[in-house]
Amino acid sequence: MEELSDLLSVKHDAFYLLLRRYVAIDRAFLLRSDLWDEFQSFCAEVGSEGVCDPAFSRVISRMQEAAMDSPWLCVAMRPRIGRWRYIRFHVEAMEHEEIPVRDYLAFKERLVEGRDAGEDWVMEIDFGPFNRDFPRMVESRSIGRGVEFLNRRLSSQLFQEVGKGERWLLEFLRVHQIDGRQLMLGETIRDVPTLRRALRQAEDYLSGQSPEAEWDTVGQRLRSLGFEAGWGRTASRMRDTLHLLSDILEAPDPANLERFLGRIPMIFKLAIFSVHGYFGQANVLGRPDTGGQVVYILDQVQALEKEMRRRLDEQGLDITPRILVVSRLIPEAAGTACDQHLEHIVGTENAYILRVPFRSESGEVVPHWISRFEIWPYLERFTLEAEKEMLAELGGRPDLVIGNYSDGNLVATLMAQRLGITQCNIAHALEKPKYLFSDLYWRDNDDAYHFSCQFTADLISMNAADFIITSTYQEIAGREDTVGQYESYQTFTMPGLYRVLNGVNIFDPKFNIVSPGANENTYFPHTEKAHRLASLHAEIEDLILGGPREDARGVLKESDRPLVFTMARLDRIKNITGLVEWFARDEPLRSQANLLVIAGYVDASHSGDKEEAEQIGIMHELMDRYGLDDQVRWLGTRLDKPLAGELYRYIADRRGVFVQPALFEAFGLTVIEAMISGLPTFATRYGGPLEIIEHGVSGFHIDPNHGEEAARLIRNFLARAAENPEEWRHISDAGIERIKGRYTWSLYAERIMTLSRIYGFWKYITNLERDETRRYLEVIYGLQYRPLAAAIGRD
Repeated sequence: MEELSDLLSVKHDAFYLLLRRYVAIDRAFLLRSDLWDEFQSFCAEVGSEGVCDPAFSRVISRMQEAAMDSPWLCVAMRPRIGRWRYIRFHVEAMEHEEIPVRDYLAFKERLVEGRDAGEDWVMEIDFGPFNRDFPRMVESRSIGRGVEFLNRRLSSQLFQEVGKGERWLLEFLRVHQIDGRQLMLGETIRDVPTLRRALRQAEDYLSGQSPEAEWDTVGQRLRSLGFEAGWGRTASRMRDTLHLLSDILEAPDPANLERFLGRIPMIFKLAIFSVHGYFGQANVLGRPDTGGQVVYILDQVQALEKEMRRRLDEQGLDITPRILVVSRLIPEAAGTACDQHLEHIVGTENAYILRVPFRSESGEVVPHWISRFEIWPYLERFTLEAEKEMLAELGGRPDLVIGNYSDGNLVATLMAQRLGITQCNIAHALEKPKYLFSDLYWRDNDDAYHFSCQFTADLISMNAADFIITSTYQEIAGREDTVGQYESYQTFTMPGLYRVLNGVNIFDPKFNIVSPGANENTYFPHTEKAHRLASLHAEIEDLILGGPREDARGVLKESDRPLVFTMARLDRIKNITGLVEWFARDEPLRSQANLLVIAGYVDASHSGDKEEAEQIGIMHELMDRYGLDDQVRWLGTRLDKPLAGELYRYIADRRGVFVQPALFEAFGLTVIEAMISGLPTFATRYGGPLEIIEHGVSGFHIDPNHGEEAARLIRNFLARAAENPEEWRHISDAGIERIKGRYTWSLYAERIMTLSRIYGFWKYITNLERDETRRYLEVIYGLQYRPLAAAIGRD
């Protein structure tokens, strides 16, 4: 690493003096924050002038972690996003060398295992050789723009060999049909010259027809030329689509190729997998393992069905698309509809939730809810049963499968491989980055969380997917100072199980950023009075300002104060108890605002989740310790979507704010909902909200690790807003415009449908499936995942 070499050439002694301080901390592993904090202390003691200059600081800032066994110190350096180097220092001899990732991981294993990792054979997972000849992006800024790169790179490669690309495109157009009805091209067009000639004749013919003429009028002539329905509803649209194809055959252009592929009618049936938790449309939010993902998928389905109908209509096909959300059937449904086999999705024409039960080894239906950490041994059998149910309900295989979360992505992987379907994965949130050293000390947590099984499943599904959707860039690659969720799977080790030398390549063009939005029928600005649900205001006032009730704690004494509002699941990562403590310890904030918390249950006996029950206990302890019962209203209730939407707006009417204090948030749907409602929003700087919010412009970033600063930021804003209402209105308006311009479901659905066609095309004409990779994944599945899942056992 050039910067390190330059630093050592001029500040050799100072650098090794700092390393000695690191070793003196006497911990096996130091995080980036530990390394930086000690560096700051070092600079303060030795004096920064001439020692701790920007070059020195830059090198230290690139150190992501250190592993130490005196006198050896190994450092993982991240010179830039997605690029890693590993350096071993002998602190006493003041020497260093760059080492391979294998040696770095083995060093970490020895520190965990307490012995030489080389004593035992270790399985190494390395996908690098399988991807060696496949095009990859180079620049960090290109990460997440996979389809753009793929189109540019492969469209040029595809047509380099004369006639090859044209023939593949011809064959691709010939395979499209629906329920036995041929689309796009008929049997008479068998070669490229015939296709070119037919295109010219069709364009000439259509130029003499009324632009609004439909297939019933022009179809007979077009069919005689070898064309079938699917080119467009009107003659104008048909001619434009034919012209796009002519241009591509003449001189392929990535933009034209994307436009043309986006018009091909190839997505009629869609299956979406969301297996864990309570998946339903009512009374499910806040239950164990059930949160924003359910809202995301239900809104996603409505948007996708609308977009599928629009595209089919534009292409002249009167076909009703079908969508199935495949989830788990839970006979003991706890007051939800999760015991229903088939449930129509409200707001759609032909989309349903299909629920399939888990079964014990003896074949009996498992009646009760099972934690997402415990469901792994059920998934293989669930996939086989779900396949039969899905094919029967859809009347054939789907054209695209979308997995959600680790378990749904694994089911989608198994299904896609069995049926030969294009596969999209959406993680929502990956567990691995949430828990410190969850890979190194996996044995300590495996009885409770079974990370060994989950991380293995993640590796399989990530590498099997045709394309992966993320909500933000950070989800893939983090930032300069933080590692991305997917990037954390690039290299890691689980001592005694396996080490991953090359797990996930974040420069792979399968990654695409497609941000979701908020349901515009439910979440809209508080200023749109004509659409407001005023009939709910009495219920909302009773929720917030009312007296004691069974599902609440705290009665607000000074009810006219603005509200600091938060709403989330009550688990450690969401950090609701952290926000309560920030509020409690900031007397000036307590004197000018009330805190409204909607999270979990108030009575721990109502919760079936161990972590939630623990957080409930912490909430009560904080309320007691700080005497918060007249300043905090804690509601352990479930809000339906209309009530939740109007609640945001009601709090905005009262000039309140929304706070999302999570230790990490993959995206942040509540942030989107609050901002579009007009609530000035303070959200964690770790994860998606960092991209959603422009700090100081459309909201504010807070560091959940520095609660006092976060509370001060909220307090100062409320004080300024009290003196000058325009301050509040400015942030409110900017937040609304930010969401309208970037985070809508219509933009999301349009992009997903385009991506599915483009990746489906490349999967057909190239070796994107890569049989070698598939076989390697089958080995990992059989030798690693299945034994790990079986070891969990079944209830």
